Amino acid sequence: MNPIVLGSGVLVVVGLFGIVVPVLPGTILVGAGILVWAIAEGTGEAWATFAVAALCLGVGAVVKYAVPGRRLKAAVPTSTLVVAGVAAIVGFFVIPVVGALVGFPIGIYLAERLRVGHAGAWPSTKAALRALAHSMLIEMLAALAATAVWLTGLALS
Repeated sequence: MNPIVLGSGVLVVVGLFGIVVPVLPGTILVGAGILVWAIAEGTGEAWATFAVAALCLGVGAVVKYAVPGRRLKAAVPTSTLVVAGVAAIVGFFVIPVVGALVGFPIGIYLAERLRVGHAGAWPSTKAALRALAHSMLIEMLAALAATAVWLTGLALS
């Protein structure tokens, strides 16, 4: 197997994992892996493959923020999201790798508990987590579509 294809494949796979584990910039790594391959191949087909894959990633990035973002803003105020973001950053350093995933919902729950009390905090937290899960799912589907485009281009080249 060509070392460029292997290296590109590693970048794509690590990028797919990066979508689930928020330590790595998943979409960027998937795009970079396909770009490296397109540069190495240098053919029109490779560049067309990259263009279609980049379009998949771009559409996914827009939809990822547009759709769940509206639901998230409807569920919790911006001040709660700021607290959740700070808690995610703190969690990232306190519990390496998964700390952001732990800190975010804790931050939402605590901020909402202060704002609306115990009874209203849990529904807000669930709504925010649902929006976050939708965001990750949209990003993963876009990255998988880009990966499928790349694998098709790879098979045809």
